[in-house]
Amino acid sequence: MTRPSLQVAAVTIAAPDPRELAAFYARLLGWQVATSEGPRPGMPTTDGWAQMRPPAGTAAPTLNFEFEADYQPPTWPSEPGKQQLMLHLDVAVDDLDAAVAHAVGAGATLAEFQPQQLVRVMLDPAGHPFCLFAPGG
Repeated sequence: MTRPSLQVAAVTIAAPDPRELAAFYARLLGWQVATSEGPRPGMPTTDGWAQMRPPAGTAAPTLNFEFEADYQPPTWPSEPGKQQLMLHLDVAVDDLDAAVAHAVGAGATLAEFQPQQLVRVMLDPAGHPFCLFAPGG
């Protein structure tokens, strides 16, 4: 049997306020929020979703942000009995120190635990870890 064509098209990230989180990643990555919808009838004001597409010519998946009413930020590093990390974004950078400063300016925080010399674990405003890494990291 021939393997069907499969391609990862998007990464979907749960958030307590998806439009706010999409705005953070727009500041961080320099991407545009392509689509954004507000709350559904009867839902909290933070309900909704947003989508970011990579700039033309960039080989990267679309980022989707969806409302999660019972969202709990993951614990970094993982601890037994606590909310576990489901996935994280790895972001390649050319200057690690400058990228960390930029991420903090966009609204991220530097995680207390840093496991590697050429990688910086950051936390987005909803508490999702993401990694900035330099060449060789």
